[in-house]
Amino acid sequence: MSAIPAHTLLTPDEMAQADAAAAASGIPSFDLMVRAGHAVAATALRRFPAALRFVVFCGPGNNGGDGYVAASALAASGVAVAVFAVGDPGVLRGDARLAFEKWGGQPAALEEFQPRAGDVVIDALFGAGLSRDLPENVQQVITQVNEASLPVLAVDLPSGICGLTGRSRGVAFRADCSVTFMARKPGHLLLPGRSLCGDVEVFDIGIPARIVLAAAGRIQENRIELWRRFLPFSGADSHKYKRGHLGVFSGPAASTGAARLSALSGLKTGAGLVTVASPENAMAINANHLTAIMLRQVGGSDDLNAWLETAKLSAFVLGPAFGIGERARDFSLALRNHPLVLDADGITSFRDDPQTLFDAFSSGEPHLIMTPHEGEFGRLFPDLAADPNLGKVEKAQKAAERAHAVIVYKGADTVIAAPDGRANINSNGPASLATAGSGDVLAGMIGALLAQGMPAFEAACAGVYLHAEAAHLAGPGSTAEDLAAQAGRAMANLADPIGSGRC
Repeated sequence: MSAIPAHTLLTPDEMAQADAAAAASGIPSFDLMVRAGHAVAATALRRFPAALRFVVFCGPGNNGGDGYVAASALAASGVAVAVFAVGDPGVLRGDARLAFEKWGGQPAALEEFQPRAGDVVIDALFGAGLSRDLPENVQQVITQVNEASLPVLAVDLPSGICGLTGRSRGVAFRADCSVTFMARKPGHLLLPGRSLCGDVEVFDIGIPARIVLAAAGRIQENRIELWRRFLPFSGADSHKYKRGHLGVFSGPAASTGAARLSALSGLKTGAGLVTVASPENAMAINANHLTAIMLRQVGGSDDLNAWLETAKLSAFVLGPAFGIGERARDFSLALRNHPLVLDADGITSFRDDPQTLFDAFSSGEPHLIMTPHEGEFGRLFPDLAADPNLGKVEKAQKAAERAHAVIVYKGADTVIAAPDGRANINSNGPASLATAGSGDVLAGMIGALLAQGMPAFEAACAGVYLHAEAAHLAGPGSTAEDLAAQAGRAMANLADPIGSGRC
């Protein structure tokens, strides 16, 4: 078992730091390249035993060097190998040049490639460090391979995908599998990279774990081991008052369902008490639908202040179908000293003056969690959203720092970021989460974890993960109501992972 935790991610720059530190420690860098190339060759032979020809595309850097080593190992195994290179391999330097010389052949120009039946492509062109658009000739070959539906094994990442952001730089290979080294890169988890990598295999090529972990930064995969110790599992002495009181704000009479979804998911996720705070015109309809969840009339700021003075409330959810405008702003600011999940209409209400919100929650430990989707993120952080040089993780990190809040930047590749720079990329969410009301359920689940005393960042990370697990339990075609109903089971499965089938 590797000493490098599975949640570890390395940006391309961090991987380069680890490579350099390994070399400085006395490990020959060419030995690392040889191990990487042999891992690629072994994976190719194992995964594609029926290949008639392995076509190795070699780039102008160390990724290409891995390709030359792989080509040598494949040829030594007796299979047919053809090598195509970008540019003049005679100008290669360092380890890549040594790998080319040890291969000993003369590659064809990349433009000469013509697909054959039985070909398997090994993409060793650019890997994770790509930071510019691909040359036109490379894009043409990638398109040719994709259109021919040839199997592709990518070295590190499919060429055309940025290892930091997961973005495509023009076009990219659609790989059947990707072989990476020591740890995955953010681009393996962020879209569209995640959908183009195929199966990702991580190989230990001999860099000591202490060097890898010293190079690793603050971006990780959102996994249980990062926040499990903060989860509020109930003991024998537990009772409802120990498990926190969550307040969820309802919209007007015609828009009450979202708040009830949040409240139900909050109750299922373990909050001891949940109260829906309702305007007068929605009291009757909410009362007709609530049983275990309590109900209180909260019409304006005076009602809210009176409630805060008389009830022991632990956390709040504001925004799902609440309505956009002054009332949402006033209520949010009144909650500045309380843990708050601000979602949907609550976020949009501050689009003209986000700094007022940020200032209100700027003191103390972070206790504001905002859960924007792409459009809502752009309303509060238009400059970050429009910056083409920033990836999703960087945008979330900068937004969290600016707002002194935890940002849950939603999507199929949800990113959770804290003001201190930590960022977790979530990867367990199924496509069934793309359904109306799903975000309301997420807000309630995070709110319940806040109410039970979890720190804001850990509550957000756990809520996002559990939300996805609830979707797996609910199954394809599930609705938000099904999702909310499964929230408790998802939570219970973390306490008993053997019985969960997933956790």
